[in-house]
Amino acid sequence: MKLIEQLATSFIATAAFAILFNVPKGTLLQGGFVGMLGWALYLAFLEVPVDPVVATLLSSCFVAVVSQVFAKIYKTPVIVFSVSGIIPLVPGGLAYDAMRSAVQNQYDLAVPLAAKAFMMSGAIAIGLVFSEVINHLIRRFRQG
Repeated sequence: MKLIEQLATSFIATAAFAILFNVPKGTLLQGGFVGMLGWALYLAFLEVPVDPVVATLLSSCFVAVVSQVFAKIYKTPVIVFSVSGIIPLVPGGLAYDAMRSAVQNQYDLAVPLAAKAFMMSGAIAIGLVFSEVINHLIRRFRQG
């Protein structure tokens, strides 16, 4: 799929999930933009090439940083941008393929796929937490 199509799709998916999460209407475009930027960075890392787990970690950290900046600019909670913005990075297709392989008794395919989906999900969580910790350290350093 072409880059423009992937970026447009990630923007729409992020904005649609933002609607499902009942975010304020004034932040839908910004939330979609956060998700699109995260996905663009993920694709850029894959082109380098970087391991998909590392690309997910770095992209989720970037999404969290952009979410914090947007939260300050638009005076909304960080979660409004970070939860919907992380959606394009979630390895749903990979988890589906792992489960499908397991149901079809193809465990030799299911286990590596499940492990990769698990590691990518963990990378998302670690990226979000790491960004928040860095943000708190920067704030504490500036205050004291």
